[in-house]
Amino acid sequence: MPDLFSPPYFSLVAGFAIFLGAVVSVCTGKTLARFRGLVYRDKDPSNFWWAVAVYFVTGVLLVVRFLSDVGAFSN
Repeated sequence: MPDLFSPPYFSLVAGFAIFLGAVVSVCTGKTLARFRGLVYRDKDPSNFWWAVAVYFVTGVLLVVRFLSDVGAFSN
């Protein structure tokens, strides 16, 4: 069994957790934004969607980094 806290697997676990947090934020309508605290979808939609977009992109980039580290993109 691989060590999930070794450097390549850490990016997979962190990426999945951040992506899951973005999904939960969309479902609940509130998210944690940097320097603003909790941001609600109905009160401040622009900041809410920017924060959620940053979470989605960060999660996807970390998963892509894991796939690149394990050689999924090499021939």
